[in-house]
Amino acid sequence: MIEELQSPKQFDSIEGIPEPSANPSLFGHEVIETVLTDTLNKGRMHHALLMEGPLGIGKATFAFHLAGHILASSEMSETSSRFYKPDYKKPLWRQIATGTHPAVLHIGRPFDQKSGKFKTAITVEEIRKITHFMSRTAHDSGWRIVIIDPADDMNRNAANALLKTLEEPPAKALFLLISHAAGRLLPTIRSRCQTIQFQPLDTDDVSKALSALSEQSGMSFDGQYDRGVLLEKAEGSVRKALMMTVFGGLEIAQTAEEIIYSERFDLTKAQMLAQSISAREAETQYDLFTDHILNIIAGTAQSRAIAGDLADALAWSQLYEKTNTDIVNTDSYNLDRRQAAILLLDKIHKANRHGINSIA
Repeated sequence: MIEELQSPKQFDSIEGIPEPSANPSLFGHEVIETVLTDTLNKGRMHHALLMEGPLGIGKATFAFHLAGHILASSEMSETSSRFYKPDYKKPLWRQIATGTHPAVLHIGRPFDQKSGKFKTAITVEEIRKITHFMSRTAHDSGWRIVIIDPADDMNRNAANALLKTLEEPPAKALFLLISHAAGRLLPTIRSRCQTIQFQPLDTDDVSKALSALSEQSGMSFDGQYDRGVLLEKAEGSVRKALMMTVFGGLEIAQTAEEIIYSERFDLTKAQMLAQSISAREAETQYDLFTDHILNIIAGTAQSRAIAGDLADALAWSQLYEKTNTDIVNTDSYNLDRRQAAILLLDKIHKANRHGINSIA
């Protein structure tokens, strides 16, 4: 049934993989599920939930399952301590999956018809849709549910517009704000939400999720990679595991680590890697490379802090900030990605082999 559902594409859609709105499988987060169903059954649901946690661990899928459960509850004679499982043969679940249910509004980055690409932020025009949505006659049970994914992508005007709605929410309105980096949200928005902290999935749940997605899509996500290595590198994120298999992210990560942790800097290997991720059609691969480099730097800073070397930890943290700025500038000013990648590999190699002060 999944392939028959025409779910609206999002800026971060992966070809062949069901959108969160149409994903029947949900793994992990059982405690949060139980708490929220109990809260709903007691009529104490907060009007705005900030669903915070790492990218790719199922927060958006959870939000759509929660929305479906709330709307389905009005049709059930008995309450449940777990979410009702989506059934896309039924109108309610099919409408949620296809973005046509009158009680559910999904807000994300809009598609720009002129450029043929998704915009880089959620604009105020998108948030203004909420006012019209809330002004309509409530559907069935009276619930109106807004899912903003991710809320981190709202620009300043959009965030301010949302704040006004959160301050005076209509009755039986529920806002589900999905956040991968809640520090980017306005403190005033955070203060009006109940924060729910989602943790990375354990390896067993990631493995189950991959198997379920493989069955639904007909795609294999193991390929030439060892499942154990893939699960370790995924760090509890199903999306990260998918990106590593579908777009070669695991091979990119392994090659980058070979270069960084070798005794001598292998310029030839660095040039080959840089060339493969800097082509015009390799934007995803380049993003996977830069994300992995940042993870290496962050992990090193953390390990130095745990070891008690606070000065070194601070220096690595500062390197993280500078590297992140350099990556953003490379994209913003359309600089040579190939050269930037080589220089980045060389810098991290030197810092690892000769100490962080060697690149000062």
